[in-house]
Amino acid sequence: MIPPGFIQDLLARVDIVDVVGRHVELKKAGINHKGLCPFHGEKTPSFIVSPTRQTYHCFGCGVHGNAIGFLMEHTGAGFIEAVEDLAQQVGMQVPQDERSPAERERAKAQKAREATLTETLARASEHYRQQLKKSPRAIDYLKRRGLTGQIAARFALGYAPEGWRGLASAFPSYDDPLLAESGLVITQGEDGAEQKRYDRFRDRVMFPIRNVQGEVIGFGGRVLDKGEPKYLNSPETPVFHKGRELYGLYEGRTGLRQRGYALVVEGYMDVVALAQHGFGNAVATLGTACTAEHVQKLFRFTESVVFSFDGDAAGRRAAGRALEAALPHASDTRSIKFLFLPAEHDPDSYVRELGAEAFERCVEQAVPLSRQLVEVSSEGCDLSSAEGRARFLANAKPLWNALPAGLLKRQLLGELARRAQLPDQELMDLWQTGSAAAPAARAGGARRAAAPAGDGGFDGPPDYDIPHGDIPAYEEDYAAAVGEGAPATEPAARKPWKPKGEWKPKGEWKGGAGGKGGWKRRGEPEDETLGLPRRQPLSPADHALRMLLLNSAWWERLSDQDHQLLHELPPPHGELIAWLERHLVNHGPSPWSVLEAALAEEGLLDSARPLVSSAHGPEEALLEELQHVVRGLRIAQLKSQSQALAASNPQGPDLERFREILARIRELEATGS
Repeated sequence: MIPPGFIQDLLARVDIVDVVGRHVELKKAGINHKGLCPFHGEKTPSFIVSPTRQTYHCFGCGVHGNAIGFLMEHTGAGFIEAVEDLAQQVGMQVPQDERSPAERERAKAQKAREATLTETLARASEHYRQQLKKSPRAIDYLKRRGLTGQIAARFALGYAPEGWRGLASAFPSYDDPLLAESGLVITQGEDGAEQKRYDRFRDRVMFPIRNVQGEVIGFGGRVLDKGEPKYLNSPETPVFHKGRELYGLYEGRTGLRQRGYALVVEGYMDVVALAQHGFGNAVATLGTACTAEHVQKLFRFTESVVFSFDGDAAGRRAAGRALEAALPHASDTRSIKFLFLPAEHDPDSYVRELGAEAFERCVEQAVPLSRQLVEVSSEGCDLSSAEGRARFLANAKPLWNALPAGLLKRQLLGELARRAQLPDQELMDLWQTGSAAAPAARAGGARRAAAPAGDGGFDGPPDYDIPHGDIPAYEEDYAAAVGEGAPATEPAARKPWKPKGEWKPKGEWKGGAGGKGGWKRRGEPEDETLGLPRRQPLSPADHALRMLLLNSAWWERLSDQDHQLLHELPPPHGELIAWLERHLVNHGPSPWSVLEAALAEEGLLDSARPLVSSAHGPEEALLEELQHVVRGLRIAQLKSQSQALAASNPQGPDLERFREILARIRELEATGS
């Protein structure tokens, strides 16, 4: 937890003109500074930075805030990252959080290690750029792909020459362990004179992969001629995780704001070629399927995402995985679409052959998420038969369940019901009854149907049937962690119950509030809720968010780990948490009436109001209650992680990680008991 006093001191020390000036070209305009707004496309400057008030404001799109808020909005950094970045610039030490000294030392060492790795990768990137200038063959390849020198410089493209030890000329010591740890060099054999070392990337055009802060964290390399693999990526390292990063996100931040949407493609060259033709809002997954973390990261920069895929079978499969990743984030205020190109084209070839206008028309005709869900569910189903419609609903149910609660989910239910020739209410009753029942029995290794979204919990990993004998020696710990396993003793046999006789009413019962035969006691006030539909009980996530909206000052009383946990909640909870943090940074703690007006301006009030409207009870919540709820969410998250590890039969480091998670679960449960 960072004390509010430190935040105030930090903002007093930094100069917002310097902070914003690193990202926006500013010119003096009286007592203020003016420039083109980085948050929306404009030709006439309307973005004002005030050195006296230490704030920024755009009269075009309305964005405003302080130095911390600018870094969060412009770079996509989290609150802690933005504070640490500013503190480092002015030489201030961020107060330590509530972690133990050992944990803080480990975190400090990890951060230093990551900084060293990014410096090594940046040095390699500069080496590859210099090599590109010396290689007519590589330059000719890029020209044949329609790329100019300006676009190559924007993406810092380079070239890894032929030869096994090309990086030896870029680093003082080719035996430096950092070269291997960063994935630049491959080692074979034991340490010592007999160990073989050689460059991972050879005779390839190099695409540096940068995080949202602009640091080089990895590379993608493409062969110039024929060869396999066509693309070669850096391995996973402490700074590079393929399932979290997106190529081109750093370079495309301005394009995202100007065009208003993110265009997700599959290849590095697709991103660069689209940028060459005016689509600077394109990003690419790094040789992996699109993940929920990818989607969540994109929605920190835009509220609209278009997935672009080839029209072949592989593209359809990739679209299916992207649909599954996007569904939990498809709130009513967001737009998610799917673009399918002809089978013979990818975005690179399409825009080069047919031009930017033709590609723009394809984007305009992209399929909305709702229609894509219906089409995916109906694949292989004969909707003219009862069997086909039943299969269609079976395919659609887990996808529909993954959607967050809202109008989109309700409307989709009606569309699915019409396709299946069922009344809306009948399908809703059927699915709600099914979701409330105990989980269905699982075939060996089969994935359980997704739980309904909006329950505030963590989406756990797929469940698997693990035979008792297949679980290693840690099976008792696993059973204790996830609540599985047979009881220690068998219950005693019980005699079946038999009624003594058939019960018959003596006469017709006549109910009614206050009438003869009614149940209301004399003098008891009328229950105004009789006959009204029952409100769904608040989930832990609902409860935590409700308390923070009504007591926003409590946010600073939570730890940094708690902040991260709440940010990772599925929509709409995580979305509201991100908004609340931004509001607190810019305006400080506010009563609900102020938050209510601000939420209405952002179009988020419909998501927040039901939580608060159900909060007016006779007792006020306490900070300890919020901490208890967050602790429960943490335990649920850790149990999901333990399930995922146990299902993978962990060994080595994974097994150690599994045991650490179990120990942490026990510690948290003991704290809360």
